[in-house]
Amino acid sequence: MTESTESPLSGYWAPTHLKRLYYGPSSVDKHLMSCLPSETSKAFIITGSSLAKKTPLIKQVEDLLTTKHHAGTFSGIGQHAPVQQLDEATGAVQKDSDIDTIISIGGGSPIDSAKAISYRSHEKTGKYLYHISIPTTLSAAECSFMAGYTKEDGVKTGVGNAEIAVDVIIYDAKYAAQTPQKLWLSTGMRAMDHAIELLYNPTSAEAPTKQLVLTAAANLFTYLPKSKAEPENEDYITRLQLAAWSSLYPYGLNAKGGLGLSHSLGYALGSPYSIPHGITSCLTLASVVRLKADNPEDAAQIARVLPFIGQPRGGDDHEDALKVADAIENLVKQLGLACTIADYGVGEDQIPKISNMATQAKEGPLYDKVAHLVKGLL
Repeated sequence: MTESTESPLSGYWAPTHLKRLYYGPSSVDKHLMSCLPSETSKAFIITGSSLAKKTPLIKQVEDLLTTKHHAGTFSGIGQHAPVQQLDEATGAVQKDSDIDTIISIGGGSPIDSAKAISYRSHEKTGKYLYHISIPTTLSAAECSFMAGYTKEDGVKTGVGNAEIAVDVIIYDAKYAAQTPQKLWLSTGMRAMDHAIELLYNPTSAEAPTKQLVLTAAANLFTYLPKSKAEPENEDYITRLQLAAWSSLYPYGLNAKGGLGLSHSLGYALGSPYSIPHGITSCLTLASVVRLKADNPEDAAQIARVLPFIGQPRGGDDHEDALKVADAIENLVKQLGLACTIADYGVGEDQIPKISNMATQAKEGPLYDKVAHLVKGLL
Protein backbone atom coordinates (compact mmCIF):
# COMPACT_ATOMS: atom_id res chain seq x y z
CA MET A 1 0.00 0.00 0.00
CA THR A 2 1.31 3.42 -0.95
CA GLU A 3 -0.01 6.15 1.33
CA SER A 4 -0.11 9.78 0.34
CA THR A 5 1.58 12.21 2.67
CA GLU A 6 1.23 15.94 3.20
CA SER A 7 4.75 16.58 4.45
CA PRO A 8 6.57 15.88 2.29
CA LEU A 9 3.87 16.07 -0.37
CA SER A 10 4.14 12.61 -1.83
CA GLY A 11 1.87 9.96 -3.32
CA TYR A 12 0.99 7.59 -6.12
CA TRP A 13 -2.05 7.09 -8.39
CA ALA A 14 -2.82 4.29 -10.85
CA PRO A 15 -5.89 4.68 -13.12
CA THR A 16 -8.18 1.86 -14.19
CA HIS A 17 -8.29 0.74 -17.83
CA LEU A 18 -11.28 3.00 -18.67
CA LYS A 19 -10.94 3.64 -22.40
CA ARG A 20 -13.69 6.14 -23.14
CA LEU A 21 -16.16 8.38 -21.33
CA TYR A 22 -19.01 10.04 -23.21
CA TYR A 23 -21.46 12.48 -21.66
CA GLY A 24 -24.39 14.59 -22.72
CA PRO A 25 -27.96 14.10 -23.95
CA SER A 26 -28.39 11.37 -26.60
CA SER A 27 -24.86 10.05 -26.03
CA VAL A 28 -26.13 6.47 -26.17
CA ASP A 29 -27.68 6.95 -29.61
CA LYS A 30 -24.58 8.73 -30.87
CA HIS A 31 -21.83 6.51 -29.50
CA LEU A 32 -22.96 3.08 -28.30
CA MET A 33 -22.31 1.20 -31.54
CA SER A 34 -18.83 2.65 -31.97
CA CYS A 35 -17.98 1.41 -28.46
CA LEU A 36 -18.39 -2.27 -29.27
CA PRO A 37 -14.96 -3.92 -29.30
CA SER A 38 -15.43 -5.46 -32.76
CA GLU A 39 -17.77 -5.54 -35.75
CA THR A 40 -18.89 -9.04 -34.75
CA SER A 41 -19.34 -8.40 -31.02
CA LYS A 42 -22.26 -9.99 -29.21
CA ALA A 43 -23.52 -7.96 -26.25
CA PHE A 44 -25.63 -9.03 -23.28
CA ILE A 45 -27.61 -6.41 -21.30
CA ILE A 46 -27.81 -6.47 -17.49
CA THR A 47 -30.45 -4.25 -15.87
CA GLY A 48 -33.26 -4.10 -13.32
CA SER A 49 -36.96 -4.75 -13.71
CA SER A 50 -38.04 -1.12 -13.24
CA LEU A 51 -36.02 0.15 -16.20
CA ALA A 52 -37.14 -2.79 -18.33
CA LYS A 53 -40.83 -2.56 -17.47
CA LYS A 54 -41.45 1.12 -16.74
CA THR A 55 -39.23 2.89 -19.29
CA PRO A 56 -38.43 2.52 -23.00
CA LEU A 57 -34.67 2.59 -22.36
CA ILE A 58 -33.84 -1.11 -22.56
CA LYS A 59 -35.84 -1.56 -25.76
CA GLN A 60 -34.00 1.44 -27.23
CA VAL A 61 -30.62 -0.14 -26.55
CA GLU A 62 -31.77 -3.51 -27.89
CA ASP A 63 -32.95 -1.78 -31.08
CA LEU A 64 -29.63 0.03 -31.45
CA LEU A 65 -27.73 -3.23 -31.14
CA THR A 66 -30.04 -5.05 -33.59
CA THR A 67 -30.15 -8.82 -33.67
CA LYS A 68 -26.63 -8.80 -35.07
CA HIS A 69 -25.15 -7.64 -31.77
CA HIS A 70 -27.85 -8.21 -29.12
CA ALA A 71 -27.34 -11.60 -27.47
CA GLY A 72 -29.90 -11.23 -24.69
CA THR A 73 -31.13 -9.23 -21.72
CA PHE A 74 -31.42 -10.06 -18.03
CA SER A 75 -33.67 -7.60 -16.22
CA GLY A 76 -34.02 -9.27 -12.83
CA ILE A 77 -31.28 -7.57 -10.81
CA GLY A 78 -32.76 -6.18 -7.59
CA GLN A 79 -31.55 -3.81 -4.88
CA HIS A 80 -28.13 -4.76 -3.41
CA ALA A 81 -27.67 -7.42 -6.15
CA PRO A 82 -28.87 -10.61 -4.43
CA VAL A 83 -26.60 -13.56 -5.24
CA GLN A 84 -29.50 -15.69 -6.51
CA GLN A 85 -30.19 -13.16 -9.25
CA LEU A 86 -26.48 -12.83 -9.97
CA ASP A 87 -26.24 -16.60 -10.37
CA GLU A 88 -29.18 -16.59 -12.76
CA ALA A 89 -27.74 -13.75 -14.84
CA THR A 90 -24.32 -15.39 -14.95
CA GLY A 91 -25.88 -18.60 -16.24
CA ALA A 92 -27.72 -16.72 -18.97
CA VAL A 93 -24.50 -15.07 -20.16
CA GLN A 94 -22.44 -18.24 -20.05
CA LYS A 95 -24.89 -20.13 -22.27
CA ASP A 96 -23.53 -18.28 -25.31
CA SER A 97 -19.78 -18.51 -25.83
CA ASP A 98 -19.95 -15.81 -28.53
CA ILE A 99 -20.78 -13.09 -25.98
CA ASP A 100 -17.76 -10.83 -25.54
CA THR A 101 -19.48 -7.68 -24.24
CA ILE A 102 -21.71 -6.87 -21.30
CA ILE A 103 -23.79 -3.68 -21.15
CA SER A 104 -24.99 -2.56 -17.73
CA ILE A 105 -27.89 -0.13 -17.61
CA GLY A 106 -29.08 1.32 -14.32
CA GLY A 107 -27.65 1.98 -10.89
CA GLY A 108 -25.13 0.28 -8.66
CA SER A 109 -26.76 -3.14 -8.52
CA PRO A 110 -26.80 -3.92 -12.26
CA ILE A 111 -23.39 -2.33 -12.76
CA ASP A 112 -21.82 -4.31 -9.91
CA SER A 113 -23.57 -7.46 -11.15
CA ALA A 114 -22.10 -6.97 -14.62
CA LYS A 115 -18.62 -6.65 -13.12
CA ALA A 116 -19.16 -9.80 -11.08
CA ILE A 117 -20.37 -11.67 -14.17
CA SER A 118 -17.20 -10.64 -15.98
CA TYR A 119 -15.15 -11.94 -13.05
CA ARG A 120 -17.01 -15.24 -13.11
CA SER A 121 -16.67 -15.52 -16.88
CA HIS A 122 -12.92 -15.21 -16.52
CA GLU A 123 -12.92 -17.97 -13.94
CA LYS A 124 -14.69 -20.25 -16.42
CA THR A 125 -13.19 -19.21 -19.78
CA GLY A 126 -10.02 -17.28 -18.95
CA LYS A 127 -11.47 -14.14 -20.57
CA TYR A 128 -13.05 -11.04 -19.07
CA LEU A 129 -16.04 -9.40 -20.74
CA TYR A 130 -15.76 -5.97 -22.32
CA HIS A 131 -17.99 -3.78 -20.15
CA ILE A 132 -19.98 -0.77 -21.40
CA SER A 133 -21.91 1.00 -18.65
CA ILE A 134 -24.91 3.34 -19.06
CA PRO A 135 -25.53 4.63 -15.52
CA THR A 136 -28.91 6.07 -14.55
CA THR A 137 -28.12 7.00 -10.95
CA LEU A 138 -25.29 8.87 -9.21
CA SER A 139 -23.95 5.95 -7.15
CA ALA A 140 -20.79 5.85 -9.34
CA ALA A 141 -20.45 2.04 -9.33
CA GLU A 142 -19.17 2.39 -12.90
CA CYS A 143 -16.05 4.04 -11.49
CA SER A 144 -14.99 1.19 -9.23
CA PHE A 145 -13.10 -2.04 -9.83
CA MET A 146 -15.08 -3.69 -7.03
CA ALA A 147 -18.28 -5.68 -7.53
CA GLY A 148 -20.57 -5.94 -4.53
CA TYR A 149 -23.46 -8.36 -4.14
CA THR A 150 -25.53 -9.77 -1.29
CA LYS A 151 -25.15 -13.30 0.03
CA GLU A 152 -28.15 -15.42 0.97
CA ASP A 153 -27.70 -14.47 4.64
CA GLY A 154 -28.18 -10.80 3.75
CA VAL A 155 -24.53 -9.82 4.21
CA LYS A 156 -22.84 -7.77 1.50
CA THR A 157 -19.74 -9.28 -0.06
CA GLY A 158 -17.96 -8.90 -3.37
CA VAL A 159 -14.96 -9.35 -5.61
CA GLY A 160 -12.30 -6.91 -6.69
CA ASN A 161 -9.97 -7.02 -9.65
CA ALA A 162 -8.47 -4.39 -11.92
CA GLU A 163 -9.64 -6.34 -14.97
CA ILE A 164 -13.34 -6.02 -14.11
CA ALA A 165 -13.25 -2.23 -14.22
CA VAL A 166 -15.64 -0.73 -16.77
CA ASP A 167 -14.18 -0.14 -20.24
CA VAL A 168 -16.63 2.51 -21.48
CA ILE A 169 -18.96 4.85 -19.58
CA ILE A 170 -21.80 6.63 -21.36
CA TYR A 171 -23.53 9.30 -19.30
CA ASP A 172 -26.76 10.16 -21.11
CA ALA A 173 -29.02 12.75 -19.47
CA LYS A 174 -32.05 11.43 -21.34
CA TYR A 175 -31.55 8.03 -19.71
CA ALA A 176 -30.91 9.44 -16.23
CA ALA A 177 -34.02 11.62 -16.53
CA GLN A 178 -36.09 8.44 -16.17
CA THR A 179 -34.77 7.86 -12.63
CA PRO A 180 -37.21 8.57 -9.76
CA GLN A 181 -36.21 11.78 -8.01
CA LYS A 182 -35.65 10.29 -4.55
CA LEU A 183 -33.31 7.67 -5.99
CA TRP A 184 -31.50 10.28 -8.09
CA LEU A 185 -30.95 12.71 -5.22
CA SER A 186 -30.08 10.08 -2.61
CA THR A 187 -27.47 8.49 -4.87
CA GLY A 188 -26.11 12.00 -5.29
CA MET A 189 -25.49 11.93 -1.55
CA ARG A 190 -23.78 8.59 -2.08
CA ALA A 191 -21.42 10.37 -4.47
CA MET A 192 -20.91 13.02 -1.79
CA ASP A 193 -20.01 10.20 0.59
CA HIS A 194 -17.36 9.00 -1.87
CA ALA A 195 -15.93 12.49 -2.26
CA ILE A 196 -15.70 13.31 1.44
CA GLU A 197 -14.30 9.95 2.52
CA LEU A 198 -11.65 9.98 -0.18
CA LEU A 199 -10.27 13.18 1.33
CA TYR A 200 -9.19 11.37 4.49
CA ASN A 201 -8.55 7.93 2.99
CA PRO A 202 -4.83 7.22 3.62
CA THR A 203 -4.21 5.93 0.09
CA SER A 204 -5.82 8.90 -1.70
CA ALA A 205 -3.35 10.79 -3.84
CA GLU A 206 -3.35 14.58 -3.82
CA ALA A 207 -3.50 14.58 -7.62
CA PRO A 208 -5.79 13.77 -9.16
CA THR A 209 -7.84 12.20 -6.36
CA LYS A 210 -8.29 14.92 -3.75
CA GLN A 211 -8.38 17.74 -6.26
CA LEU A 212 -11.12 16.01 -8.25
CA VAL A 213 -13.23 15.02 -5.25
CA LEU A 214 -13.18 18.60 -3.95
CA THR A 215 -14.62 19.70 -7.29
CA ALA A 216 -17.12 16.86 -7.09
CA ALA A 217 -18.30 18.00 -3.66
CA ALA A 218 -18.67 21.58 -4.91
CA ASN A 219 -20.80 20.52 -7.87
CA LEU A 220 -22.92 18.15 -5.80
CA PHE A 221 -23.68 20.94 -3.31
CA THR A 222 -24.55 23.25 -6.19
CA TYR A 223 -26.50 21.04 -8.57
CA LEU A 224 -28.39 18.60 -6.36
CA PRO A 225 -30.75 21.34 -5.11
CA LYS A 226 -31.02 22.72 -8.64
CA SER A 227 -31.87 19.27 -9.98
CA LYS A 228 -34.51 18.83 -7.26
CA ALA A 229 -36.12 22.08 -8.38
CA GLU A 230 -35.82 21.28 -12.11
CA PRO A 231 -35.61 17.49 -12.44
CA GLU A 232 -35.83 17.54 -16.25
CA ASN A 233 -32.97 20.00 -16.71
CA GLU A 234 -30.47 17.99 -18.76
CA ASP A 235 -27.57 20.32 -18.06
CA TYR A 236 -27.98 19.79 -14.30
CA ILE A 237 -28.25 16.04 -14.84
CA THR A 238 -25.06 15.93 -16.87
CA ARG A 239 -23.14 18.09 -14.40
CA LEU A 240 -24.19 15.77 -11.59
CA GLN A 241 -23.15 12.71 -13.59
CA LEU A 242 -19.69 14.21 -14.06
CA ALA A 243 -19.57 15.08 -10.36
CA ALA A 244 -20.39 11.45 -9.53
CA TRP A 245 -17.57 10.32 -11.82
CA SER A 246 -15.16 12.76 -10.15
CA SER A 247 -16.21 11.50 -6.72
CA LEU A 248 -15.00 7.94 -7.20
CA TYR A 249 -13.05 7.29 -10.42
CA PRO A 250 -9.90 8.96 -9.01
CA TYR A 251 -9.84 6.37 -6.21
CA GLY A 252 -7.50 4.45 -8.53
CA LEU A 253 -5.98 0.99 -8.55
CA ASN A 254 -3.50 2.12 -5.90
CA ALA A 255 -6.30 2.24 -3.32
CA LYS A 256 -6.41 -0.44 -0.66
CA GLY A 257 -9.23 -1.35 1.73
CA GLY A 258 -12.55 0.40 2.13
CA LEU A 259 -13.22 4.06 1.48
CA GLY A 260 -14.02 4.95 5.07
CA LEU A 261 -16.28 4.59 8.08
CA SER A 262 -19.40 6.03 6.46
CA HIS A 263 -19.16 3.38 3.73
CA SER A 264 -18.56 0.63 6.30
CA LEU A 265 -21.69 1.75 8.13
CA GLY A 266 -23.52 1.85 4.82
CA TYR A 267 -22.72 -1.81 4.18
CA ALA A 268 -23.77 -2.69 7.73
CA LEU A 269 -27.09 -0.89 7.30
CA GLY A 270 -27.79 -1.48 3.61
CA SER A 271 -28.45 -5.06 2.55
CA PRO A 272 -29.08 -6.45 6.10
CA TYR A 273 -31.96 -4.00 6.61
CA SER A 274 -32.95 -3.32 2.98
CA ILE A 275 -31.93 0.33 3.15
CA PRO A 276 -30.81 1.76 -0.23
CA HIS A 277 -27.17 2.84 -0.22
CA GLY A 278 -28.07 6.38 -1.21
CA ILE A 279 -30.17 6.61 1.94
CA THR A 280 -27.44 5.06 4.10
CA SER A 281 -25.16 7.91 3.05
CA CYS A 282 -27.86 10.42 3.97
CA LEU A 283 -28.04 8.76 7.38
CA THR A 284 -24.35 8.35 8.20
CA LEU A 285 -22.12 10.86 6.43
CA ALA A 286 -22.66 13.99 8.55
CA SER A 287 -22.31 12.00 11.78
CA VAL A 288 -19.13 10.31 10.59
CA VAL A 289 -17.64 13.67 9.60
CA ARG A 290 -18.34 14.95 13.12
CA LEU A 291 -16.57 11.93 14.55
CA LYS A 292 -13.64 12.37 12.15
CA ALA A 293 -13.35 16.03 13.16
CA ASP A 294 -11.80 14.86 16.43
CA ASN A 295 -8.79 13.51 14.51
CA PRO A 296 -6.52 16.43 13.54
CA GLU A 297 -5.27 14.85 10.29
CA ASP A 298 -8.79 13.93 9.15
CA ALA A 299 -10.17 17.31 10.20
CA ALA A 300 -7.51 19.10 8.15
CA GLN A 301 -8.61 17.25 5.03
CA ILE A 302 -12.35 17.70 5.63
CA ALA A 303 -11.87 21.42 6.27
CA ARG A 304 -10.60 21.82 2.71
CA VAL A 305 -14.20 21.43 1.51
CA LEU A 306 -15.42 24.73 2.99
CA PRO A 307 -14.18 27.13 0.26
CA PHE A 308 -15.60 24.78 -2.37
CA ILE A 309 -19.09 25.13 -0.92
CA GLY A 310 -18.97 28.88 -0.50
CA GLN A 311 -17.83 29.10 3.13
CA PRO A 312 -14.55 30.63 4.33
CA ARG A 313 -12.17 28.63 6.47
CA GLY A 314 -11.85 29.93 10.00
CA GLY A 315 -8.40 28.54 10.71
CA ASP A 316 -9.48 25.92 13.24
CA ASP A 317 -9.61 22.60 11.39
CA HIS A 318 -11.82 20.95 14.00
CA GLU A 319 -14.41 23.71 13.86
CA ASP A 320 -14.19 23.91 10.08
CA ALA A 321 -14.76 20.16 9.76
CA LEU A 322 -17.84 20.48 11.97
CA LYS A 323 -19.12 23.19 9.61
CA VAL A 324 -18.75 20.74 6.73
CA ALA A 325 -20.79 18.20 8.70
CA ASP A 326 -23.48 20.82 9.31
CA ALA A 327 -23.54 21.69 5.60
CA ILE A 328 -23.97 18.02 4.67
CA GLU A 329 -26.81 17.60 7.17
CA ASN A 330 -28.52 20.74 5.89
CA LEU A 331 -28.18 19.56 2.29
CA VAL A 332 -29.84 16.25 3.17
CA LYS A 333 -32.72 18.18 4.74
CA GLN A 334 -32.93 20.56 1.77
CA LEU A 335 -33.24 17.59 -0.58
CA GLY A 336 -36.06 16.12 1.50
CA LEU A 337 -34.02 13.05 2.38
CA ALA A 338 -33.74 13.35 6.17
CA CYS A 339 -34.72 10.11 7.92
CA THR A 340 -33.79 7.74 10.75
CA ILE A 341 -32.88 4.08 10.85
CA ALA A 342 -36.06 3.57 12.86
CA ASP A 343 -37.96 4.61 9.71
CA TYR A 344 -36.57 1.40 8.18
CA GLY A 345 -37.52 -0.81 11.11
CA VAL A 346 -34.10 -0.83 12.76
CA GLY A 347 -34.34 -0.83 16.55
CA GLU A 348 -31.91 -0.05 19.35
CA ASP A 349 -31.31 -3.78 19.83
CA GLN A 350 -29.48 -3.82 16.47
CA ILE A 351 -26.80 -1.32 17.53
CA PRO A 352 -24.24 -3.99 18.61
CA LYS A 353 -24.66 -5.93 15.35
CA ILE A 354 -24.33 -2.81 13.18
CA SER A 355 -21.35 -1.50 15.15
CA ASN A 356 -19.62 -4.87 14.96
CA MET A 357 -20.12 -5.12 11.19
CA ALA A 358 -18.86 -1.57 10.64
CA THR A 359 -15.77 -1.83 12.86
CA GLN A 360 -15.03 -5.58 12.77
CA ALA A 361 -14.75 -5.36 16.56
CA LYS A 362 -16.94 -6.15 19.54
CA GLU A 363 -15.39 -3.67 21.93
CA GLY A 364 -12.83 -0.90 22.16
CA PRO A 365 -12.71 2.88 21.64
CA LEU A 366 -13.75 2.86 17.96
CA TYR A 367 -16.56 0.39 18.61
CA ASP A 368 -17.87 2.57 21.43
CA LYS A 369 -17.77 5.70 19.28
CA VAL A 370 -19.56 3.96 16.40
CA ALA A 371 -22.19 2.47 18.72
CA HIS A 372 -22.88 5.97 20.05
CA LEU A 373 -23.07 7.28 16.48
CA VAL A 374 -25.51 4.55 15.43
CA LYS A 375 -27.71 5.25 18.46
CA GLY A 376 -27.93 8.84 17.25
CA LEU A 377 -29.35 7.63 13.91
CA LEU A 378 -32.47 6.20 15.58
